[in-house]
Amino acid sequence: MRLLYGTTNKAKLATMEKITKPLGIELISLNDLEGEIPLVKETGKTPLENAQIKARTYYKFFHIPVFSCDSGLYFEELEDEEQPGIHVRRVNGRELSDEEMIQYYSSLAQQHDGKLTGRYRNAIYFILNETTAYSSMDISLATEPFLLVANPHKKRVEGFPLDSLSKDLVSGEYYYDLKTKDVSTSAMDEGFKMFFSMILKDIA
Repeated sequence: MRLLYGTTNKAKLATMEKITKPLGIELISLNDLEGEIPLVKETGKTPLENAQIKARTYYKFFHIPVFSCDSGLYFEELEDEEQPGIHVRRVNGRELSDEEMIQYYSSLAQQHDGKLTGRYRNAIYFILNETTAYSSMDISLATEPFLLVANPHKKRVEGFPLDSLSKDLVSGEYYYDLKTKDVSTSAMDEGFKMFFSMILKDIA
């Protein structure tokens, strides 16, 4: 099965390919398509609403099976009005670069004794055809809680800037320094695998 992943982020594509390839799913991204890529206005108030907006826009434009994802970042220590939520990369109406994100969130953690307890809530919206769509924002798609700290790790992975500020909640070690855990994988991978497995079973 060949699907369009509605993203231009190479790191996100690579991560999702690891999940879907064992299921017999071939992914392509917006970078693999010729011609203009439609501009999407992410006006939703939740990750699921934004994922739906993106998927519907790309399906209407390209007319092939497509899914889009979106996420929101939430910290236990912050009040509702302070939460990044779906605006993880956009601050004061401006899109931040990877390094600008590291600087901004490092400063935010510094304001709370050098660390925050965070978790990403993820959503996915998949359109098979004109009449069939699937969606989820189940807790199984969320990341495990982690610590976001003020002092960044020296390692950088393009597209995942906050990984440089992330530490394991139990050990207190940077994810990049853990010997038995890859920062690009987590319990949420199984949630996405279950989502796609359900779809494949349903359309078989």
